[in-house]
Amino acid sequence: MNPLSQLGSPSFLLLSLFIISFATYMMFIMQWRRKPSGTQVSASNCIAAALVFTLGLWTMHVVLLLASDFMMDIRWTLAINFAITTFLVFLSLRYYHSGRLPVRLAEVISALLMVGGVACLHYFSILSHSINRLEFNIPLVAVSFLLGFAGCYAAFVLMRRPAQWRYAAASFVAGLGSLTMHAVGMFALTVEYRHVMTLDRLNQFLMLLAFILCILVLLIITFSYTTWLGMKKYTQIDERYKLLVENSTDTIAIIVEGKWEYLNPSGLRLFEAEREDELVGHCIFKLLHGGKHLEMQTWLQQTPDGREYALRPIELQWQTLRGNPILTEMVRIRATYDGKQVEQVMIRDISERKRNEQLYVNAEKLSIAGQLAAGVAHEIRNPLTSLKGFMQLLATGRIQDQQYLPLMRSELSRIESTVTELLMLSKPQALELRRNNLRELLSECTAAVGAQAKAQRVRIQHRFDPAPAWVLGVAVQLKQAFINVMKNAVEAMPDGGLLLIELKRGDPDTHLVTVADNGSGMPEEQLAKLGQPFYSTKDKGTGLGLLVTYKIIDNHDGKIAIDSVLGGGTTLRFTLPAISQPDDSDS
Repeated sequence: MNPLSQLGSPSFLLLSLFIISFATYMMFIMQWRRKPSGTQVSASNCIAAALVFTLGLWTMHVVLLLASDFMMDIRWTLAINFAITTFLVFLSLRYYHSGRLPVRLAEVISALLMVGGVACLHYFSILSHSINRLEFNIPLVAVSFLLGFAGCYAAFVLMRRPAQWRYAAASFVAGLGSLTMHAVGMFALTVEYRHVMTLDRLNQFLMLLAFILCILVLLIITFSYTTWLGMKKYTQIDERYKLLVENSTDTIAIIVEGKWEYLNPSGLRLFEAEREDELVGHCIFKLLHGGKHLEMQTWLQQTPDGREYALRPIELQWQTLRGNPILTEMVRIRATYDGKQVEQVMIRDISERKRNEQLYVNAEKLSIAGQLAAGVAHEIRNPLTSLKGFMQLLATGRIQDQQYLPLMRSELSRIESTVTELLMLSKPQALELRRNNLRELLSECTAAVGAQAKAQRVRIQHRFDPAPAWVLGVAVQLKQAFINVMKNAVEAMPDGGLLLIELKRGDPDTHLVTVADNGSGMPEEQLAKLGQPFYSTKDKGTGLGLLVTYKIIDNHDGKIAIDSVLGGGTTLRFTLPAISQPDDSDS
């Protein structure tokens, strides 16, 4: 048998090439254009595409058989052969789109599976029970397999390209590879049949072929229509995407392996680029400030964990293509694009915001400095004026005894107290943290204010949990904080009253200290000003005592909450971190 006798007819070869190329084109269209970028192709799409390709492949096979001396035999085994080929093509497409394998390895495996399906349909369809003798030319079989593999692999590589012509080019290459595999495979076989193909049987096969071609045309039209509907849907989605991304005032970009893969128009304007190719494909570190390279590398290597991490911004300093510095805030989300893990980032220019914030901070510092200077001048000038008057009296000799010396000492102590509190607020305190029992500290504090409370007929009541309450801190500073608020509470009850000191466990990790009085209380406008420098509700108060208390508790990782009811008293609640009870060795 010489299959070359009619195989060389250009009409049959062109028809076969057109059929398989068109089927391959429809297979690619049904996958790539029916999904958004970066998403996985569904199994149903792969099955439908595999069916279309296998149907076109079988039709091409039949046309080539009609153009040769090989006998065409339609049997039930054809359905099994058809199913096996469809399954192999389906696996090929799934591996190609899986994204779990390296790109080149996925392309090789997919090409091997597809060429395996093509070989299965070709060789198993020719073999039938009516064969009397069969011979294989192994080198030609190997050549046919290599040609088919080369065509499939080249098609899969071309489909990675972003160009629009990739569909036509990949379809033609894959179709040509399948056609040459069939043609060379037919030369590799020498078949001797037991029966001769009669004209009646040939007409039956031609009628069957015409019926199958009609079914094929209907299927292709149906798939084409559904593909057109899908393309129309995703065209609408693409228009919405352009409204969100292309017109966004923030930079939206995609980073792949440390290089810019995509930037929207705002990104080009941010980096002062005139064309997209000035940035796309270039390393992101080229424009990043040198001191931020390590921070950026660490940030990109970390694995995002949840939405909270994804929305956590990082501030980076860049320079534009023209060398102008810009300060940005960037957030990222890790995604999959074209089978690869990419970083989708949003970059916002915060240079102007940072300048405004710095101006605001400077203005706030000047305002605070002015208020502090005025407060210090007021608190120190008053006792200095008194001292100046006493010194003038001493200089004139009008004072002969020492009756004014206690007053002078009192004014000096007032100045010293004010300066000491200012120093505590102005410089960081070196903390030597040790274990302390709050029960003992509070008992010492109530003893320190006991005389003043007794003089003002204020009764002190304790409510302490029996268990020790251990905290980590500086005992002297904690006592100063508690004594400050206890003195304020006693002074708020000039006609006597009740001072409640309560200590209990707030939750498993904290201790709660409550200092409550039943004095006159404060209105909300006064309560909002507590803790401001030199604001006090007392006639001779500086307002620094409560400010020092706030700082001490904050240095001990604690919190203060104040409640006050006008005519019902004031309550302060301190929350301090609890620690475990020390061992005997620690004691």
